[in-house]
Amino acid sequence: MTNEQTAVKATYFSIVGNVCLALIKGLAGFFGNSYALIADAIESTTDILSSFLVLFGIKYSNKPPDENHPYGHGRAEPLITFLVVGFLITSATIIAYESIINIGTPHELPKTWTLFVLGAIIIWKEYSFRIVMKRSVESNSSSLKADAWHHRSDAITSVAAFVGISIALILGKGYESADDWAALFAAGFICYNSYLIFRPALGEIMDEHLNEDLIVEIRKVAQQVDGVVNTEKCFIRKAGMKYHVDLHAIVNANISVKEGHDISHLLKDTLRAAIPELGHVLIHIEPTNY
Repeated sequence: MTNEQTAVKATYFSIVGNVCLALIKGLAGFFGNSYALIADAIESTTDILSSFLVLFGIKYSNKPPDENHPYGHGRAEPLITFLVVGFLITSATIIAYESIINIGTPHELPKTWTLFVLGAIIIWKEYSFRIVMKRSVESNSSSLKADAWHHRSDAITSVAAFVGISIALILGKGYESADDWAALFAAGFICYNSYLIFRPALGEIMDEHLNEDLIVEIRKVAQQVDGVVNTEKCFIRKAGMKYHVDLHAIVNANISVKEGHDISHLLKDTLRAAIPELGHVLIHIEPTNY
């Protein structure tokens, strides 16, 4: 299975799960007198929209290079991640606003059975986070990683709702707003997660140096290629699910231009065979004792 297929399959998993959970949370929150659950349903609804964005980003970023985009369309993926973060912040703002209003508005205690609904949701969302996060690592997808964190933030907001409803039920009359305080806390946590998702995507757009382990692996593979004496500069930038590499290889100063050219092609082919996530590989030949 290719990286794109892995990411697309994980995104469909997220979409189906979020549609089901948005309905379950919304109905349970409405009939169970729990705004924390309704807040959860709002977040799951935005998760559906963001998952569709992620799906579009994955498919578009994997379009082959063309005349206007010789390095491919990979940069579309972090841009989609920015939009996903926008959805997260929007949902957090709505949840916070409604929570503050509800804190000052008298309302009934949540129903006890809502705790069982929340318990099942927490288990499912944590499982979903682990599945999608694993797929994001396998496919090198930043937008899929953002989608995974949607699941984790959803699990945390459900934990907050569980705690808030428990406090309201245990302490009884006068503590109905504990549920709303839990939703407000969840909104703050969503904003914090938004930053954690946004920061790596920004680094990707800015070609930030974030790939030291990959550089070590590239140098190790290069040393095994016949004719390569050593390696010098190695620059990496990520675009979508691929890593584009500029590598300076040191060869014997006394060989011919053609021999140096052949070594560079052999090095490029060896690197791309050994490390499938590499995209464009540009080899610059340097002579020994230069």
